[in-house]
Amino acid sequence: MAEDIEAARTRSRPAEAASAPVDAAAASIADPAPLGLAAFALTTFVLSMFNAGLVDNKGEPVVLGLALAYGGGAQLLAGMWEFRKGNAFGATAFSSYGAFWISFWAYVTFFAGRIPQANRGSAVGLYLIAWGIFTAYMWVASLRTTAAVSLVFLLLTVTFLVLGIGEARGNDTTVKLGGWIGLATAVAAWYASFAGVTNFTFKREVLPVRALRRA
Repeated sequence: MAEDIEAARTRSRPAEAASAPVDAAAASIADPAPLGLAAFALTTFVLSMFNAGLVDNKGEPVVLGLALAYGGGAQLLAGMWEFRKGNAFGATAFSSYGAFWISFWAYVTFFAGRIPQANRGSAVGLYLIAWGIFTAYMWVASLRTTAAVSLVFLLLTVTFLVLGIGEARGNDTTVKLGGWIGLATAVAAWYASFAGVTNFTFKREVLPVRALRRA
Protein backbone atom coordinates (compact mmCIF):
# COMPACT_ATOMS: atom_id res chain seq x y z
CA MET A 1 0.00 0.00 0.00
CA ALA A 2 2.76 2.45 0.93
CA GLU A 3 4.44 1.76 -2.42
CA ASP A 4 1.19 2.49 -4.26
CA ILE A 5 0.74 5.81 -2.46
CA GLU A 6 4.32 6.84 -3.24
CA ALA A 7 3.88 5.85 -6.88
CA ALA A 8 0.73 7.97 -7.09
CA ARG A 9 2.57 10.93 -5.61
CA THR A 10 5.38 10.51 -8.12
CA ARG A 11 2.92 10.46 -11.03
CA SER A 12 1.27 13.61 -9.74
CA ARG A 13 4.63 15.41 -9.43
CA PRO A 14 6.63 14.47 -12.56
CA ALA A 15 9.02 17.43 -12.21
CA GLU A 16 10.15 16.24 -8.80
CA ALA A 17 10.48 12.67 -10.06
CA ALA A 18 12.71 13.83 -12.93
CA SER A 19 15.06 15.65 -10.57
CA ALA A 20 17.58 13.08 -9.36
CA PRO A 21 19.24 13.83 -6.04
CA VAL A 22 22.69 15.38 -6.39
CA ASP A 23 25.55 13.08 -5.42
CA ALA A 24 27.71 15.40 -3.34
CA ALA A 25 30.71 13.07 -3.49
CA ALA A 26 30.63 12.89 -7.29
CA ALA A 27 30.09 16.64 -7.59
CA SER A 28 33.21 17.28 -5.51
CA ILE A 29 35.45 15.40 -7.98
CA ALA A 30 37.31 17.67 -10.41
CA ASP A 31 36.80 17.06 -14.13
CA PRO A 32 39.21 14.21 -15.02
CA ALA A 33 38.98 14.81 -18.78
CA PRO A 34 41.94 17.24 -19.07
CA LEU A 35 44.17 14.68 -17.31
CA GLY A 36 43.03 11.84 -19.54
CA LEU A 37 43.44 13.93 -22.70
CA ALA A 38 46.89 15.14 -21.65
CA ALA A 39 48.07 11.59 -20.89
CA PHE A 40 46.76 10.40 -24.23
CA ALA A 41 48.25 13.36 -26.12
CA LEU A 42 51.76 13.14 -24.72
CA THR A 43 52.09 9.37 -25.15
CA THR A 44 50.65 9.52 -28.67
CA PHE A 45 52.98 12.39 -29.58
CA VAL A 46 56.12 10.55 -28.51
CA LEU A 47 55.17 7.29 -30.24
CA SER A 48 54.09 9.15 -33.39
CA MET A 49 57.46 10.88 -33.58
CA PHE A 50 59.00 7.42 -34.03
CA ASN A 51 56.26 6.20 -36.40
CA ALA A 52 56.71 9.28 -38.58
CA GLY A 53 60.44 8.63 -38.81
CA LEU A 54 61.35 11.93 -37.14
CA VAL A 55 63.34 10.22 -34.38
CA ASP A 56 65.68 7.21 -34.67
CA ASN A 57 63.68 4.09 -33.78
CA LYS A 58 66.50 2.86 -31.54
CA GLY A 59 65.07 5.16 -28.88
CA GLU A 60 61.54 3.74 -29.16
CA PRO A 61 61.67 1.89 -25.80
CA VAL A 62 61.27 5.30 -24.12
CA VAL A 63 57.62 5.06 -25.12
CA LEU A 64 57.12 2.03 -22.89
CA GLY A 65 57.46 3.94 -19.62
CA LEU A 66 54.99 6.54 -20.84
CA ALA A 67 52.62 3.88 -22.09
CA LEU A 68 52.53 2.15 -18.70
CA ALA A 69 52.54 5.11 -16.31
CA TYR A 70 50.97 8.08 -18.08
CA GLY A 71 49.10 6.89 -21.17
CA GLY A 72 47.97 3.77 -19.36
CA GLY A 73 47.83 4.48 -15.64
CA ALA A 74 46.71 8.11 -15.68
CA GLN A 75 44.05 7.49 -18.33
CA LEU A 76 42.72 4.45 -16.51
CA LEU A 77 42.37 6.53 -13.35
CA ALA A 78 40.65 9.29 -15.33
CA GLY A 79 38.22 6.70 -16.65
CA MET A 80 37.39 5.47 -13.15
CA TRP A 81 36.73 9.04 -12.00
CA GLU A 82 34.49 9.56 -15.03
CA PHE A 83 32.47 6.52 -13.91
CA ARG A 84 32.13 8.16 -10.49
CA LYS A 85 30.88 11.36 -12.10
CA GLY A 86 28.31 9.44 -14.16
CA ASN A 87 29.91 10.19 -17.55
CA ALA A 88 29.57 6.97 -19.57
CA PHE A 89 31.31 8.43 -22.63
CA GLY A 90 34.37 9.68 -20.74
CA ALA A 91 34.54 6.54 -18.63
CA THR A 92 34.46 4.27 -21.67
CA ALA A 93 36.97 6.35 -23.62
CA PHE A 94 39.61 6.92 -20.95
CA SER A 95 39.36 3.43 -19.46
CA SER A 96 39.66 1.85 -22.90
CA TYR A 97 42.59 3.92 -24.11
CA GLY A 98 44.32 3.53 -20.76
CA ALA A 99 43.98 -0.22 -21.27
CA PHE A 100 45.21 0.21 -24.86
CA TRP A 101 48.47 1.76 -23.69
CA ILE A 102 48.97 -0.86 -20.99
CA SER A 103 48.34 -3.60 -23.55
CA PHE A 104 50.83 -1.93 -25.91
CA TRP A 105 53.44 -1.94 -23.14
CA ALA A 106 52.70 -5.59 -22.33
CA TYR A 107 52.84 -6.63 -25.99
CA VAL A 108 56.22 -5.03 -26.65
CA THR A 109 57.68 -6.12 -23.30
CA PHE A 110 56.43 -9.70 -23.07
CA PHE A 111 54.72 -11.00 -26.19
CA ALA A 112 56.16 -9.54 -29.40
CA GLY A 113 59.02 -12.04 -29.42
CA ARG A 114 56.58 -14.96 -29.41
CA ILE A 115 55.14 -14.02 -32.81
CA PRO A 116 57.16 -15.20 -35.84
CA GLN A 117 58.63 -12.29 -37.77
CA ALA A 118 56.63 -13.24 -40.86
CA ASN A 119 53.34 -12.94 -38.95
CA ARG A 120 54.12 -9.94 -36.77
CA GLY A 121 52.94 -7.29 -39.24
CA SER A 122 49.54 -8.88 -39.81
CA ALA A 123 49.08 -9.43 -36.06
CA VAL A 124 49.87 -5.80 -35.20
CA GLY A 125 47.77 -4.64 -38.14
CA LEU A 126 44.76 -6.58 -36.83
CA TYR A 127 45.32 -5.12 -33.35
CA LEU A 128 45.41 -1.55 -34.64
CA ILE A 129 42.50 -1.91 -37.06
CA ALA A 130 40.34 -3.37 -34.25
CA TRP A 131 41.13 -0.29 -32.17
CA GLY A 132 40.22 1.81 -35.20
CA ILE A 133 36.78 0.20 -35.31
CA PHE A 134 36.23 0.93 -31.62
CA THR A 135 37.40 4.53 -32.09
CA ALA A 136 35.08 4.99 -35.08
CA TYR A 137 31.97 4.32 -33.03
CA MET A 138 33.31 6.43 -30.18
CA TRP A 139 33.68 9.22 -32.73
CA VAL A 140 29.98 8.88 -33.57
CA ALA A 141 29.16 9.17 -29.86
CA SER A 142 31.49 12.18 -29.56
CA LEU A 143 29.29 14.16 -31.95
CA ARG A 144 27.21 15.14 -28.92
CA THR A 145 30.18 16.39 -26.86
CA THR A 146 32.41 19.18 -28.24
CA ALA A 147 34.03 19.89 -31.58
CA ALA A 148 37.46 19.71 -29.93
CA VAL A 149 36.85 16.21 -28.55
CA SER A 150 35.14 15.02 -31.73
CA LEU A 151 38.14 16.10 -33.80
CA VAL A 152 40.42 14.01 -31.55
CA PHE A 153 38.33 10.89 -32.17
CA LEU A 154 38.09 11.50 -35.91
CA LEU A 155 41.86 11.89 -36.27
CA LEU A 156 42.50 8.94 -33.98
CA THR A 157 40.22 6.71 -36.05
CA VAL A 158 42.19 7.57 -39.18
CA THR A 159 45.50 7.11 -37.31
CA PHE A 160 44.63 3.59 -36.15
CA LEU A 161 43.34 2.51 -39.56
CA VAL A 162 46.29 3.93 -41.52
CA LEU A 163 48.84 2.45 -39.08
CA GLY A 164 46.99 -0.88 -39.10
CA ILE A 165 46.98 -1.06 -42.90
CA GLY A 166 50.63 -0.04 -43.03
CA GLU A 167 51.66 -2.69 -40.52
CA ALA A 168 49.57 -5.42 -42.16
CA ARG A 169 51.08 -4.68 -45.57
CA GLY A 170 54.58 -4.06 -44.27
CA ASN A 171 54.52 -0.64 -45.94
CA ASP A 172 56.83 1.82 -44.16
CA THR A 173 55.48 4.79 -46.12
CA THR A 174 51.94 4.14 -44.88
CA VAL A 175 53.20 3.67 -41.32
CA LYS A 176 55.00 7.02 -41.54
CA LEU A 177 51.80 8.63 -42.82
CA GLY A 178 49.99 7.16 -39.81
CA GLY A 179 52.69 8.68 -37.61
CA TRP A 180 52.08 12.14 -39.06
CA ILE A 181 48.33 11.80 -38.54
CA GLY A 182 49.09 10.60 -35.01
CA LEU A 183 51.00 13.83 -34.40
CA ALA A 184 47.95 15.82 -35.51
CA THR A 185 45.83 13.71 -33.16
CA ALA A 186 48.18 14.47 -30.27
CA VAL A 187 48.02 18.20 -30.97
CA ALA A 188 44.21 18.11 -31.06
CA ALA A 189 44.10 16.18 -27.77
CA TRP A 190 46.56 18.58 -26.16
CA TYR A 191 44.38 21.50 -27.26
CA ALA A 192 41.27 19.92 -25.74
CA SER A 193 43.16 19.28 -22.50
CA PHE A 194 44.66 22.79 -22.49
CA ALA A 195 41.21 24.29 -23.02
CA GLY A 196 39.72 22.27 -20.18
CA VAL A 197 42.41 23.28 -17.68
CA THR A 198 42.66 26.91 -18.80
CA ASN A 199 38.92 27.56 -18.98
CA PHE A 200 38.55 26.10 -15.49
CA THR A 201 41.33 28.13 -13.90
CA PHE A 202 40.30 31.39 -15.60
CA LYS A 203 36.61 30.70 -14.84
CA ARG A 204 35.66 31.70 -18.38
CA GLU A 205 36.03 30.42 -21.92
CA VAL A 206 39.55 31.41 -22.90
CA LEU A 207 39.93 28.62 -25.47
CA PRO A 208 36.78 27.61 -27.37
CA VAL A 209 35.81 23.95 -27.65
CA ARG A 210 32.39 24.48 -29.30
CA ALA A 211 29.71 22.38 -27.64
CA LEU A 212 27.87 20.07 -30.04
CA ARG A 213 24.98 19.19 -27.72
CA ARG A 214 21.55 20.19 -28.95
CA ALA A 215 18.46 20.69 -26.81
